[in-house]
Amino acid sequence: MPLLAILLVAGLLVLALLLWSWKDRQFESTASVAEAYDRWTDDQLLERLWGEHVHLGHYGNPPRPQDFRRAKEAFVHELVRWSGLDQLPRGSRVLDVGCGIGGSARILASHYGLDVLGISISPGQIRRARELTPSGLSCGFAVMDALALQLPDASFDAVWSVEAGPHMPDKQRYADELLRVLKPGGLLAVADWNRRDAAIQPLNRLERWVMHQLLVQWAHPEFASIPGFRRNLQQSRFGQAGSHQPGEGQAQAPLLVETADWSRETLPSWFDSILEGVRRPGAVLGLGPKAVLMGLRETPTILLMHWGFATGMMQFGVFRARKPA
Repeated sequence: MPLLAILLVAGLLVLALLLWSWKDRQFESTASVAEAYDRWTDDQLLERLWGEHVHLGHYGNPPRPQDFRRAKEAFVHELVRWSGLDQLPRGSRVLDVGCGIGGSARILASHYGLDVLGISISPGQIRRARELTPSGLSCGFAVMDALALQLPDASFDAVWSVEAGPHMPDKQRYADELLRVLKPGGLLAVADWNRRDAAIQPLNRLERWVMHQLLVQWAHPEFASIPGFRRNLQQSRFGQAGSHQPGEGQAQAPLLVETADWSRETLPSWFDSILEGVRRPGAVLGLGPKAVLMGLRETPTILLMHWGFATGMMQFGVFRARKPA
């Protein structure tokens, strides 16, 4: 690599670190999460770089190189198949909790014939999701808090949630709400960034520092572990047979929740999310100098995320369950 290019890359990394250390975005309340996502949506940087999907991509096992946006679409189809949502009858009602700008919801509606309601706490995301959704597609959106869903009990055939859990300050309440609105016999599909379970191996000093940065830089109150969130789902009274009938469902067997770790399949996403700025320079430059600075500001956190998932400090957990009838 020519010396000038090396100096340019080094200079950009130094600038990125300076921007990153200037001010964090620590979780304060659900309002702070909404504000962060409104800002990320309104400046259009993420959409211009990554397309309609904010979540990670699925690269296969073993992972193989592919277009970042196609990997994101592949992730949706993989989770649909793994969770069994592809077996739902056409027209089944699905709730997408933490829908972003609606990429997954539109795939669920257009490819699988499902009737989807996407919810997000960010008004900016919901506005953009509606703008991107073609008329006639069975796919609607609403601003709503995932910890207090304004929806009736047992009103959906499936509940889907991707990478929303880290923003939830009360993981048990999150699990309760997902299961509360799910019909008996309905399917649950969740995918999340998870931390290594402390009962298996506590964090060392370096990992504690990295974990702190992953929390405060992107408005996360805490990450659940895969076993921890599985327990949240199993402990929920809404996951029991007869749970929506008073006086019943208190002595039932725990909800059967199956889990898997997709860290390997999704790991290339982190480097790809940075490389998209190189592959599509116009997407960033076309938004002006502020967008360039914002892109640089996110780079150190993305690199730490890659390190966390590559070393096993973080895990990409997927969860599936069928609610007892």
